[in-house]
Amino acid sequence: MSQHVPTVDGRFTDLAISPKMQERLAYLKFINPTPIQAKAIPIALEGKDVIGIAQTGTGKTLAFVLPMIEHIARTKKQGLIILPTRELAAQVDEVLQKLANAFGLRRTLLIGGAAMGRQIAELRSNPHVIVGTPGRMNDHIQEGRLKLHNVGVVVLDEADRMLDMGFAPQIKKILQHVPRERQTMLFSATMPGGIVSLAQAYMKLPVRVEVAQAGTVSERVNQELFIVSQDQKLQLLDKLLKEYSGTVLVFSRTKHGAKKMCRAIRNMDHSAAEIHSNLSLAQRRRALEGFKAGKYRVLVATDIASRGIDVTNIELVVNFDLPDNLDDYVHRVGRTGRAGKTGHAISFITPSQRSKIRILERMVRDSLKVSPLPELPPHRAALQNQHAADAEASFRERGRRPFRRGGYTPGRRGHSPSRQANRSGGRRQPRVHS
Repeated sequence: MSQHVPTVDGRFTDLAISPKMQERLAYLKFINPTPIQAKAIPIALEGKDVIGIAQTGTGKTLAFVLPMIEHIARTKKQGLIILPTRELAAQVDEVLQKLANAFGLRRTLLIGGAAMGRQIAELRSNPHVIVGTPGRMNDHIQEGRLKLHNVGVVVLDEADRMLDMGFAPQIKKILQHVPRERQTMLFSATMPGGIVSLAQAYMKLPVRVEVAQAGTVSERVNQELFIVSQDQKLQLLDKLLKEYSGTVLVFSRTKHGAKKMCRAIRNMDHSAAEIHSNLSLAQRRRALEGFKAGKYRVLVATDIASRGIDVTNIELVVNFDLPDNLDDYVHRVGRTGRAGKTGHAISFITPSQRSKIRILERMVRDSLKVSPLPELPPHRAALQNQHAADAEASFRERGRRPFRRGGYTPGRRGHSPSRQANRSGGRRQPRVHS
C-alpha cells in the first residue's frame, strides 16, 4: 500500500466511499488509486463477489481492506482475511490498522509462532476483523474460540499461493463455519485452474478484475539470466554484490542452503540476514525489520518470502536457485521494481536447467536475456584451500612434515599409535616380564 505505486487519473474522492474514509485516506496522503484499486473498489462497494488479478506491488491490499471496512461499518458484520504466510498476514494487519483504528474497529491477528494467550484475549473481545493463516484459524475453531457466524465479508488473498501450499482442505473447513450469505473477494497475482475451481465452489457470480495478464512481470523489472555451474554460483553472487550498491534479496531453494549462503555473504563483508521456516516468528520479524531499516543490506530467503516481503527499495533480486514451482518465479522477481521504481532480477541457471528458460519465457510472456558469464573473482574458500596447499608444498620442499591440527602425523614425538590409542580410551596392555 503506497501512494508511489503507479496510479490512474481519477482520485479516491471519485469513488463511492464515505466522507470519513475519504478523510482518513487524505490524512495518509493517498490521493490517486492504483489501477487494481480503481477497478476493484467500486465493484466491492456494491457488495459483489470479486476476483482480482494483478501483479505484486500494485496495491491489492487496499483494494479489499477499504471496501471491507466500509461494509463492516455499515452492516456491523465481521470481516475475515485468510492469507498463506505469517509475514503476509502481519503486513495486511499493518495496512488494516492504519484505516480500521479511525473507525473504532477492533482486529486480531491469528498466526502461528505468536503468543496464544493474546490471541485468545482478543477473540474474547469479539473483534470486527480477523486476519490470519489457515492453520492457526482452524486451531481456534476446533477449540471453540473462533466463531464465524457473524462474518459478512471473506477475503482470500494470494489464493494461488495457498493452493500451492496445500491449504485447500483447511480453507474448506474454515468456510464451512461462515454464513453462505456473504461477500467473497479473492485476490491473486496468477490465475491457475485451481483458482477457477475455488471460485466456482465458494463465490456467487464473481466479477473478474484484471489489470495485467496473469503471470506477467512489471515492465519496471529488468530480467537477466546467467548460465553458471553450481560451484561457481557463489563467485557470481560475490561479483554482483560488488556491482550493485543497493539492497539485495537472494532466494535459496532450501533452508539449509539459505543458512550457508548467509554465512558466505557475511564472509564477503556484507551485512546479511536469513529468513526461512526454521526460524521463529520473532527471528523472522527481526530479520525482515532489519532489512527494511537498512541494518542488513542482503536478505537471504526461501520461498516463504517470495510474497511475504513488502519492501519498496529492493534494487536487486537474485534467484540463486530456481524455485521448485516455477510459478513462484513471478512472485520472486515481483519483490523488486515496486513503488514506481526500476528493479533488477537476475537468475542463475545451471547447464542442466537450460530447458526451463523456455518455460519461464512462456510464463512471463516475454523473452529473457541470457548474458555471458563475466570473469569471476576467485572463491574465498578456494583461495584458502590454495593457501593451505601452497604452505604444505613449501613444508615438503624443505623436507618437513606439515602439522595437521587434530590428526596423527607419523614421527611426531608423543603421537605414537599406541599412545594415540591410549588417549582415545584404549586400555594399556600389561607389561610381560620374560
